[in-house]
This record gives sequence, structure tokens and C-alpha cells, in this order.
Amino acid sequence: MNKQKNIVKGMLWAGTASISWGVSGTVLQLISQNLAIPAHWMLSMRTSAAGAILLIISAILYRGKIFNVFKSWPSVISLFSYAVFGLMANLYTFYYAVQTGNASMATILQYLSPLFIVFGGWFFQHSRPLKSDLLSFVIAMAGVFLCLTKGNFGHLAIPLNSFLWGLGSGITAAFYVVLPQKAAEENSPLVVLGWGTAIAGVLFNLYQPFWVNPPHITGTLVASVSTVVLFGTIIPFGMLMHATKFAPSDVVSIMDALQPIVTAILSVIFFKEWMNWIEILGIVLVILAIYILQNGRRKGHLEQEYDLHY
Repeated sequence: MNKQKNIVKGMLWAGTASISWGVSGTVLQLISQNLAIPAHWMLSMRTSAAGAILLIISAILYRGKIFNVFKSWPSVISLFSYAVFGLMANLYTFYYAVQTGNASMATILQYLSPLFIVFGGWFFQHSRPLKSDLLSFVIAMAGVFLCLTKGNFGHLAIPLNSFLWGLGSGITAAFYVVLPQKAAEENSPLVVLGWGTAIAGVLFNLYQPFWVNPPHITGTLVASVSTVVLFGTIIPFGMLMHATKFAPSDVVSIMDALQPIVTAILSVIFFKEWMNWIEILGIVLVILAIYILQNGRRKGHLEQEYDLHY
């Protein structure tokens, strides 16, 4: 009974984290489209604020151990690769996917990242695809096609450049997961995230310092940027780390499905982006595809462990 309660707790924490990311994505559309905030200023501001806060929290929790990530070259390479090709690239592509299209479609395309991770295994590690991999790929492509066309198969429901930025967001989200693994082997994920975000902030500011030619500061802008910094990075990541204390990672990952659902609902409420049943079916298919992929991979891993043991 206690184990079941802990799993429910973990799912609640992970679900709240996914809802938080969904809210952040919707607010990002307000910032990029309605307030027309330039991408480079927003990215400099977001990473600088989030990086500073995360490193302060890490220093309080781990003190001088936050510098252990720099003690080996493999860890340093992993950290900087994560900061540049994972974090920076993902934030950049997702922002433009939202700005040129909408948060709902951008979130759906970014949600495909587990599929891109599996693709990487196929091509770079020559791993053999599972039947569930192939099934999830077909279902995901069908879902994305329905979302992109909304049933009118003659044209895309979003601009082509938004679709390409969204695909880039999905690919870089896969980098975001894979690249920091070496650095996170001997360091807290919170520390790695803090340094990665801080490094990204420094690099973004080299191109566009957030204190140079800032946009007109209003209460709406301050509230919106604060929401993205807190609910798009700091709060959900902390919730996700807390969730793993109660439930296994494969159970926690199921709750990721709430993010595209929440973003889609909020887009309807605040931006009047009405969805027809075909688009809703597309979202359901994408979520189903990622579930099949993750569940098949988990079962395949367990079977492999069983074979090796016996």
C-alpha cells in the first residue's frame, strides 16, 4: 500500500511539473507574439536569471561540491556540449517555433524527442529497432500529419518555417537529454542544469546583452518573463527531481503527456486557437506513440537484463 501511495505521489509531482511546462510554453507565445519581444533579448534574460538562481540553490544545497563538475575533461566536455547544443539550441529553436507558429504545435513537435533519441541509437550505435519503435514511429508520423493539416490535406495549418523550427526543437530536446549524461554521472542533475544554464546565459549575452537596448519594461513583461523563468525551468525541474524519489523514471515520464495537453487547452482559452477533432486525434496519437515507444523500450531492457542474467 505504501509503495502504491508513493507512486501516486511521484505521478502527482511529475504531473504538476508537466503542467508547469505547459503554462510556460503558453506564456512564451504571449511574449514572442503579443508582446513581440526579440528572441535574443528574451533568451539572454531567461538563461541569465535562471542560471543565477539555480547556481545559488545548488551552492546552498551542495556548497563547494558544485565545482566538482569541472574536475575531469569528459565531464567538462559533456557540460559545455549540453549548454551549447542541448540547452541553447533547444531554447532557441523552441522560441522561434512558437513565435512563427504557436505553442501548441511547437510543444507537440518537441514532445517527439524520445523518438529522435531512438533514431540516434539506430544510426550512430547501429542498435536494432524494436517492433514497438517502428509502430510508434508510424503512429507519431500519422499524429503529426493530422496536427499539421487539421484534416485539410492540401496545406499546412502552420507556416513551413515554424514546422522546421519545431522539428529542430524536438531534435535538440533529444540532445538536451543525452549530452549531459556524463556530467551527471558524478554530479547532481541540479548542479549540471545550473552550470549549463549559466554557460548558456553567458554565451547568449555575448551576442545580445540583456541590459543593452532592452524592450519597454511593463508589468506584463516582468510577470511573463518571471513565469517562464520560474515555471519553465526552476520549479518544474525541482518537482521532477522530487518525483523520482517516489516513483520510477518510466512511471514519471508517462506524465510528460500532460504538457502538450495543457498547452493545447490554454491556447484555446487565451489565444482562441480552436481545434477540430482531427487535430485532437493527432495529439492523442502522438502521445500514444511516445507511450508505446517508452513502454516497449522498458520491456526490451528488462528482457535483455533477464537474458544476460540467465
